[in-house]
Amino acid sequence: MDRRILGIVLIVVGALLLYFGYQKTGAVTERAKQTITGDYTDRTMLYLVGGAAAGIAGIALVVLGSRR
Repeated sequence: MDRRILGIVLIVVGALLLYFGYQKTGAVTERAKQTITGDYTDRTMLYLVGGAAAGIAGIALVVLGSRR
């Protein structure tokens, strides 16, 4: 049961990180850097990649935690 709770928490944290990362992609400075270099800032990438990783780990814990 503890793994499922941890999985749900990771899914929520991942969704929040993805949301904030997506919001940062629309910022003026972010758009300017993306236009010039083709990349987002390191902080924005950290939000997006970290959110995706937390979400995937959370889904895995929910699915695999219920098999136990």
